[in-house]
Amino acid sequence: MSTKSETVLAALAAALKSAMPTGVVFERNAALPEKIAAKGHAILRDGDPGQPSALMSPVRYIYEHRAEIDLIVEGRDAETRDARFDTLKTALGTALAADRTLGGLTDYVLGDAPAPLNIVAEGAEAVKAATVAVTLTYETSDPLA
Repeated sequence: MSTKSETVLAALAAALKSAMPTGVVFERNAALPEKIAAKGHAILRDGDPGQPSALMSPVRYIYEHRAEIDLIVEGRDAETRDARFDTLKTALGTALAADRTLGGLTDYVLGDAPAPLNIVAEGAEAVKAATVAVTLTYETSDPLA
């Protein structure tokens, strides 16, 4: 039996994986890739559940769990990188908007706008990347359940 947080994160991972375009590599809690797939990488990180708010009767713990999704693309020219990054960002937004409750597991799922960085290394294709925070609001009867 999985904990509520694991169940929510697994549902988020499944929603994101199914929304990613063909050729995009989607992983959960993976190290940053040494080689970026032609269409890009998306990596879900479990993040921080934070301190819950508590309701006493009956006892319920309400979390605003902050997960993170790394979006990483590369390309020789800025136009290619921008288009690939926009495709990943759009897929992420579409996945979250399709079901804001992840099948009733959460009260609401909301993503923050990314702040992308362009990283240029001599002798390699330039990379465009951002970490997108996603807040998962859910409740449980026990912080360890």
